[in-house]
Amino acid sequence: MKVIRWILGRIILLLDFVFSPRGVKRTAEDQHVVDQQSAQLALYQFDACPFCVKVRRSMKRQSIKVELKDAKNNPQHRAELESGGGRVKVPCLRIEKEDGVEWMYESSDIVAYLEKEFA
Repeated sequence: MKVIRWILGRIILLLDFVFSPRGVKRTAEDQHVVDQQSAQLALYQFDACPFCVKVRRSMKRQSIKVELKDAKNNPQHRAELESGGGRVKVPCLRIEKEDGVEWMYESSDIVAYLEKEFA
């Protein structure tokens, strides 16, 4: 089972690379504003997770730079995810707000949030 998962993961990563979406073209000033807004975000993810790929592709389509944290291979990121969000489930978007931190887990919710905030 582990071998099958590894093979499927590599296929997912290959297809993601080959069919990578193009980002939105913005003026330098507009992109700087988007970069400042996205500095408050961090995505906890696994490289070959199909739902994580869905979120990363959405970020690329919208030209959003979000810090990626590998919760599979980095024990520190995994511990942050578990202590902050309450569970180790990916993808998880960490959103720093003035009134605290919000942890968003579902890929469809994350994509909808990014589209709403950065459209």
